[in-house]
Amino acid sequence: MSAGPPPVIAVVGPTATGKTALAVALARRLGGEVVNADSMQLYRGMDIGTAKPDLAERGGVPHHLLDLWPVRQAASVAEYRARARAEIDRLRAAGVVPLLVGGSGLYVRAVLDELDFPGTDPAVRARLEAELADVGATELHGRLARLDPEAAAAVLPSNGRRIVRALEVIELTGGPFRAQLPEPRPHYPAVLIGLDRAPAELDERIAVRVDRMWRAGFVAEVEALVGEGLREGPTASRALGYAQVLAQFDGKLSAGEARDRTVATTRRFVRRQRSWFRRDAALTWFDAARPDLVDAVGAEITARTIAR
Repeated sequence: MSAGPPPVIAVVGPTATGKTALAVALARRLGGEVVNADSMQLYRGMDIGTAKPDLAERGGVPHHLLDLWPVRQAASVAEYRARARAEIDRLRAAGVVPLLVGGSGLYVRAVLDELDFPGTDPAVRARLEAELADVGATELHGRLARLDPEAAAAVLPSNGRRIVRALEVIELTGGPFRAQLPEPRPHYPAVLIGLDRAPAELDERIAVRVDRMWRAGFVAEVEALVGEGLREGPTASRALGYAQVLAQFDGKLSAGEARDRTVATTRRFVRRQRSWFRRDAALTWFDAARPDLVDAVGAEITARTIAR
């Protein structure tokens, strides 16, 4: 690495591509530590369903910002940004390479870029949340699609909280939600690595991953989190897999349907992730299946760091 504080290495891309394994290998090679940028791994107890790396998978590499919030708490990008930047600043000051790793595009961008979030209005938010409770997320998503098709394409029709936020910003600013995300201005020197796989391969990996979740006791994990307030959590209760198992508990889905719906919903989510990240021209993409992946990414990081 070059003299002075090291750059941030961001490892991003769709779910189930293998970002954690790559990040651990890079951290060992570069003398780095991992800063989590998966929005659902921020929640305590959401381990199996988020594929949160256990101690063995971390391979002795310190991981930061896992298990940050209780499941009752609503996610806050602004709070996450403050916590992540504090960790990154500490690591860089000590000469340690921070690896920002995850598939939550807005969280990654909030850390790496100077990004101002539009304000909120409690009255508008309360009205939209009342509408959400009354008519459901699907109808509000239809309204978002009419007002801002690009924003609607990036938000799952079941994600009521994000739909409400998008509609709130549109109402308060008079412009599209997506237009509120300006062209990025870097907050840190960074090397951005995108990891992806062929769609058919990724679809199969998702199916295998969901089967592994169920075998590992995922349903029991969700049941335990219900006792911690999962149903009251506006963010955690809508997470992939968790929402489907809650529907199973409510008798809306059978056990098999909950598992199949998790696979299908995750695959749709992956396509949205890919669309989000592919818009970022700063990313250098790598096929996660290539046998020399760690060497190839390491060479790219070296070249980009020297170029600074």
